[in-house]
Amino acid sequence: MKKISEQIHEMIDNLKAVCTNYGLGNTGNEYKIITETFLYKFLNDKFFYDLKKNSPDCKSKSTREIEKFLEKMSDEDFESQMFYLSSSTAVIKPNQFISYLFNRQSQPSFHKLFDDALANISATNENIFSVKAGEGTFVKLFEPLSNYVVQPERRDDFCAAIINKLADVNFESLFNQKYDFFAEIFEYLIKDYNKDFGKYAEYYTPRAIARIIAKILVPENVQNVKIYDPAAGSGTLILALAHEIGEDKCSLFTQDISQKSNEILRLNLILNNLVHSLPNVIQDDTLLKPRHLNSRQNIISTFDYVVSNPPFKMDFSEIRDALAGDNYRERFFAGVPNIPPKNKDGMAIYLLFIQHIIKSMNTRGKAAVVVPTGFLTAATGIPLKIRQHIVGEKILRGVISMPANIFANTGTNVSVVFLDKSGSDKVLLVDASTLGTKIKIDKNQRTQLSDAEIERIIETFNARREVENFSVLVDFEEIAQKKFSFSAGQFFKVKIEHVELSREDFQENLRGFKADLKNFFAEGHDLEKEILNQLEAVSYGKN
Repeated sequence: MKKISEQIHEMIDNLKAVCTNYGLGNTGNEYKIITETFLYKFLNDKFFYDLKKNSPDCKSKSTREIEKFLEKMSDEDFESQMFYLSSSTAVIKPNQFISYLFNRQSQPSFHKLFDDALANISATNENIFSVKAGEGTFVKLFEPLSNYVVQPERRDDFCAAIINKLADVNFESLFNQKYDFFAEIFEYLIKDYNKDFGKYAEYYTPRAIARIIAKILVPENVQNVKIYDPAAGSGTLILALAHEIGEDKCSLFTQDISQKSNEILRLNLILNNLVHSLPNVIQDDTLLKPRHLNSRQNIISTFDYVVSNPPFKMDFSEIRDALAGDNYRERFFAGVPNIPPKNKDGMAIYLLFIQHIIKSMNTRGKAAVVVPTGFLTAATGIPLKIRQHIVGEKILRGVISMPANIFANTGTNVSVVFLDKSGSDKVLLVDASTLGTKIKIDKNQRTQLSDAEIERIIETFNARREVENFSVLVDFEEIAQKKFSFSAGQFFKVKIEHVELSREDFQENLRGFKADLKNFFAEGHDLEKEILNQLEAVSYGKN
């Protein structure tokens, strides 16, 4: 698997090189070309893998033999073979195979053949692989990629170069792999495009945090649950949780305002065998227009698990007054942030997401939300009101304060707040801020947690264990007495060491302290004289 992983990395690098050679490197369209061609390759090879695995007619055949076998079939016989595909596999017709295009790359207007193949795959599989934008618009699987090349005379060569890179690697051996393998491939695939996943997925969530959240939220087996992320971004958090639960034991529901985020999330779901949840992926404004509603379509849906790494700052001044209106008052019970007079981008939008998440939990729901650490101790305003509500409802399970720079592209210190509607008598507060090793990634300093440190956090939290200067168990009354602070450091016991001294030892120590003080005073007088002498010398020189 290491070898196939390296080959896939090389293929991705080669696709990026093609983009650069045709003037598309570092453009807004490069991520579409890279992700869509990668997905085309994935679906093409998954198609043949499924037939070899499930079709009696194809089990003993090579990929090339299956291609020839299907090319000779009538439309009716081809449709019969498609029944052997799993529900997560796209139907691809013979004139859409990578090999078919590879063998015709020298034909005139090859770019049209290439674009038509992708368009037809989109149309054939629209019901399964499309995601929604707004109320009913569907975002297709593929777009005509040759249009991104400005010079029409170079489009054939561009598409031929793409097909050559896709034909060099075979994905077949990776379809038995699980989340950990695909998570690494996915991260490599989007590493140049994860710096800005639109307004809501502001920060790419490190896998370490996703792993900690998943292991804490799901300590035991669960079945048939619904999980939700209202600011899903590329899906790191919700995918880690789905993997921990079991991809066949949960349904995913997401919303994000960014088209880019939703397209890349779709790719992530397809890679991780969660195609059945694609109809629940929606592109729209979660706060203004939540699209996951109850059966009567009059209030937001509630879920078994909610995870989110919302944006901390964002200008939402255009919709601020609408969100503060009567229609949203019940959901945003603690209030809507005001517009900062000189910095609209500094609006604390995460406070709205926390309130939305609380309202999205069902009666026994569990949630984990990434927040700026300052939220834990803010003395006034909406942060305090939210913490008072959480304490009053007794839904706080615990908090983990993370090391600085755990996110590579933000210096904001973050913490994870864990909520549980089942209720709890005690709250575990963990201060993990001193853990981790400082490394540099793309010129940014980042703190990286080791596997041992990750396990220490998970084990301590799930065992509800108190560890000196690391974790502390407190009750809700104690939290209220500390001005509703969620910071572990404010609850750690101050230890005073007591040393047994005889009267003689005490007198001896006291004499030593007096002698030290006399020496300090004498040195101070000498220093004072020296400074005065230097000042007089300077003054004499001027005269």
